[in-house]
Formats: sequence, C-alpha cells, structure tokens
Amino acid sequence: MELEKILYQYFGYSYFKPGQKEVITSILEKKHTLAMLPTGTGKSLCYQFPGYLLEGAVLIISPLLSLMQDQVDQMMKMGEKRVIALNSFLSQEEKRYAMNHLDQYKFIFISPEMVNSDWVVNRLQDIKVSLFAVDEAHCISQWGYDFRPDYLKLGELRKKLGNPITLALTATATEKVREDILNSLGLSNANRVVTTVDRPNIALVVEKWNRYNEKFDRLFQLVQELQPPGIIYFSSKKVADQTASFLRGKGVGRVMAYHGGMEQEQRILVQQQFLNGQLDIICATSAFGMGVNKDNIRYVVHFHMPLQLESYLQEVGRAGRDKGPSVAILLYVPGDEQLPFQLAEGELPSSAQLDWFFSSLKSNPDFLKENSTISPDLRKMGGFTEVQWRLVEDFLSVHLIEGIPLELIRDKMKRFVEERLASKHTNIFKMKTWIDSAECRRLNILQYFNENGDTQITPSQCCDICGVNLQNYESRVPQEGEKEEYLMWKGFLRKLLINESAPK
Repeated sequence: MELEKILYQYFGYSYFKPGQKEVITSILEKKHTLAMLPTGTGKSLCYQFPGYLLEGAVLIISPLLSLMQDQVDQMMKMGEKRVIALNSFLSQEEKRYAMNHLDQYKFIFISPEMVNSDWVVNRLQDIKVSLFAVDEAHCISQWGYDFRPDYLKLGELRKKLGNPITLALTATATEKVREDILNSLGLSNANRVVTTVDRPNIALVVEKWNRYNEKFDRLFQLVQELQPPGIIYFSSKKVADQTASFLRGKGVGRVMAYHGGMEQEQRILVQQQFLNGQLDIICATSAFGMGVNKDNIRYVVHFHMPLQLESYLQEVGRAGRDKGPSVAILLYVPGDEQLPFQLAEGELPSSAQLDWFFSSLKSNPDFLKENSTISPDLRKMGGFTEVQWRLVEDFLSVHLIEGIPLELIRDKMKRFVEERLASKHTNIFKMKTWIDSAECRRLNILQYFNENGDTQITPSQCCDICGVNLQNYESRVPQEGEKEEYLMWKGFLRKLLINESAPK
C-alpha cells in the first residue's frame, strides 16, 4: 500500500510531515498508538487518513467546542460530508436526527463531557467504532498542564466500546505525563511516536522590564511594529478585554479579545474571523489555541507569565505553521509569578471548602442524590468555581461507586489537591527558572522534554540569549508622534495593570 498516493488522493498532499506516516502505519497495523507531534504538524491527519481505510467510524474526543467546529468545517470544505460534531450547538431536533442516524457518519467529534452520558454511550455501542482518537490527550493526566477530570473516564469508555484501536494525540507532554495517559486509557502495549518539540523557525525572546506600565509601553510598541497576524496571551480576561478595546481605539489593527467568559457563539465568531484574515490580533487567554489551524501567525506575545513550560510551548506553537520566520516574546516584570500562583490555587478547592462540603453531605443526606449526583445548591453555598466544582463532583462520584465512606473520600481528595497544587507550584518555579536562565532558551526546553539538544541545529534566529534581531519580524516603523500620543494614556494603563491581579 503506497500511503503517499492515498495521501494525495484524499488530501492533496504529496508528502507526510514528520511523524505522520509512522503514526498512520501503526494504526493501520491495528496497534494502539501514543503520538507526540509538535504543534503545526498536522495531528488531525493521523486519525482522518486511517478513517478512509478502516471499516466503521472514527470517534474523536475533543476538549473544546470551537476546536471541534473548526475541524468539522475544514473537513466539509474538503468534501467530506460524513462528519458531525455532537455538541450543544445542535438543536434538539438536529441532535435527535444525528443520534438516530449515527451509523451514517464516518467521523464523529464529541466532547468528553457529552460522551459520558449513558444515552450517548448506549447509542455509540450500536455502531462499529474502528478508531478511538483522543485529541489533546495530556488533558487525561492529573500531572498535565490542562487536566480535565472528564478525561479520566475515557479508559472505561473504551471498554464499553469493545476496546477499539486507540490513538492518543498531544503536542507537549513529558515522559511522566505520557505514562499517565497510557495507564489511564489502559494501553499496555502501545506504540509510541515521539518527535522533537523544537520549532526552529520560531525565535524565543524574553524581555525584562521594571514596572507594569513599562511593559505595556513595550506591548504597544510591539503590536505597531511586528508583522501581523499575532496573538497576545493574558492570564486575565479583564486585561485581555481592555487591551483589545484600547488597541482598537488607537487604530493599531483589527483586534478582538477571546476568553472563556465570552458566549460560545461569540468565541467561535472571533476565531473564524481570525482564521479568515478578518482580524490582525487576538488578545486571548489560554482558552484560545488548541487546534487553531492558521498557518501564517507571525508572532505570539505573552503579557503574563504562563503557569508552566508545557502551556508556554503549546501557545508559542500557534506561530509559524507555514515554516516562515516567526517570533515569540514573553514580557516579564518582577513579581509576575504571583499571578500564576494565585491562578493555580484558585483552580483547586481549599482544605476549608472540602471540610465544609463533606460535613454538609454528612449532616444533610438530601444533598446527595440516589445516582451519586450532588445538589448544585452546594456549589453556590460553598463558593466553588466551575472548575473546582467539576473536580469535586467527579472525584466524589467515582469513589462513591467504589463504596468508600465519605470521611475517607474527603481525606483522599485532600491529598490529591495537595499533590496537584505542589505539582503546579513546581511547574511555576521551573517556568521562572527558564525566564531567569542565561543559557540558550531552546536548549533548556529540549532538555526539559528529555531531548538531546546537542544534536539540534541551532537556528540563526534562536533566542535572546543566542541572538535575535527583532527587525526581521517588523512590518513597519511607528510614525512620528505615535509614541507621544500614547503617553496621555499612561495614567489609565498604570491603574489598570497594577490593580489587575487575577481574572474577574
């Protein structure tokens, strides 16, 4: 079988990107596969290609609605009509039709939350699933940077579907996370295709400033000078919104914000506008990124310090998918690490919250339903965020099924939270160490992922330590008077940035 001919027939490409052929060959040989391929190397092809050669459907677990919709739209543009995304955007009538005709679809995208519905699982058991693909598989691991509790149930789902051939895909996962993925999915004899995380066409730059207003001055300068399109990452939804509004007001370019606080329809609209070239700049939180298939992004700026190197690399990887010269710039001022610590702690319930929660369950059994679900009233009463509540719900339901007493579940969950928080703190310290390092930033990242950086070819535009000329990434020089005009906004910006310490 000449895979290149099939590749050209279905996708119009004459050659595979690194890692793709190895992954596809493994799947066609009916072997479970874990693939770690860098961002921009076409991971979606690894499940689309085998789908045309295997009998039955390809079930793709995808973590984001916008990611699913983007994949479906792309496949439909290529002429594939047997594809659907089962999500909340479908009306009840559309959902009912899709479920009643599920055997007519070749590619079925679904979220991990929806696929855990008994009704959906029962319907999936009625069709032949030839390939079970888990996109962004690092979400499975509790040690991964984007852990999703619902992903932990995918191993059990595989069993219910008859243990189909499974493909776990990720772009950034350490050896520890890769092992966690395989164990959680129950893949004891899986092939592993692990390629380099290096993206030599992306220059890595860290700039240190003394004060927040200086950092914003620099951001304003960069978005005027750098060649668009670009993404600016923030850890605060409020600052992302206000920065986008400010830049639009200054006529810097076609700018919009993107974050989890927006309505789903609005997020998808912004993403599509960016993909179609109707926007130059996205001011985004980490909610924007996974699966965004835009090949000509020229720069990524991190205004706030990321929580770990894995997410930094994932977000940086949005740039330069066309192999053209691109740059990633992280802006840092002393004390920036405090926000990541606050965010890490806010993702997990506190010890006091857990004590109150389990005490409430014990004193009032009505809060616990017969099917192990919890009254949503407890979430509001206990001040749990959506992320905290989802973690508590999933943790409790799994252990109640095992028949463990509430007191032991509480103690076990406290230990889990402590371990998870310690891991997050360690990752923040590693990120800060990378920022402060005087050694090659690219080599440091390769070593973090246990790659032998000595064998890598160092690009001429490597990093701020080895040498980078930012003029190579500029599109124009600011006109006379633009800097002076900006100074009038300094009081507003200083107040905004100093007062903003966490997402609102």
